[in-house]
Amino acid sequence: MLKQRTLKSLTRAIGVGLHSGQRVEMTLRPAQPNTGIVFRRVDLTEPVEIRALATGVSDTRMASTLASGAVKVHTVEHLMSACAGLGVDNLYVDITAEELPILDGSAASFVFLLQSAGIEQQNAPRSFIRLIRPIEISEGEGAAKKWVRLDPYHGYKLSFEIGFDHPAVDATGQRVVFDLSVNSYAKDIARARTFGFTRDVEVMRANGLARGGGLDNVIVLDDYKVLNSEGLRYDDEFVKHKILDAMGDLYLIGKPLLAAYSAFRSGHAMNNQLLRKVLSDADAWEVVSFDDEGLAPTGFVHIARAW
Repeated sequence: MLKQRTLKSLTRAIGVGLHSGQRVEMTLRPAQPNTGIVFRRVDLTEPVEIRALATGVSDTRMASTLASGAVKVHTVEHLMSACAGLGVDNLYVDITAEELPILDGSAASFVFLLQSAGIEQQNAPRSFIRLIRPIEISEGEGAAKKWVRLDPYHGYKLSFEIGFDHPAVDATGQRVVFDLSVNSYAKDIARARTFGFTRDVEVMRANGLARGGGLDNVIVLDDYKVLNSEGLRYDDEFVKHKILDAMGDLYLIGKPLLAAYSAFRSGHAMNNQLLRKVLSDADAWEVVSFDDEGLAPTGFVHIARAW
């Protein structure tokens, strides 16, 4: 039987929110089978739990935000991506502010935390959402067109193509294909950092965004070049970060997907729209589990190795 997974022990980190700039303490704790990923705002008089579900996404401006009534948790996608990449099903995430810490701007620190705590199997079958027929969302026409799509696939594969019309971005890889059964999430995707442009900073901060961003947690570009002295971690770091974000956004469907995701210039909003369209069409998917591990896609069978 392919089993669910959680942490062996708890682990903690302290940082600041990318958009809020607020200091936040985060504790990752093991959870019982069938719990899912649950965020807990422990800074409130009465702690509030918010399940990591696509239907709970309330805002997709520059990040994915979950809400339960007036209580929110911002910028969940990097931790969700690490959970998807390492196959963590059940987890409590206690935070002392409304936004997760950005740490180094990638999912690498979350991968380190999860692997340091240890990942263990639980005595319960791991269930998947298996796509039966294609689902697609598109916006715009001609050069402005954006789209995102899920197709049936026995495994989990993502392909993404970007188009920013910026000299430094255009000089890097524009398209990446990542297959969980072939590639390593920790090595190939997790270290890709979020990025932003100096021309957008004033507007973002006027809208309450990017207050905790800097060269230590964001790839910053002016009109011509990357300003970070250390340069890029991957030759195609920009598009790999889009894959990282997409994995986090898609894991908000509540279970790992058996599907092939492809996108052109998509983002958090379209990813969430795609999941909502999937969930609204009961004939497009089914829930499956694997009593025989040998029948499961290889990328889901083994617990991801450390760095």
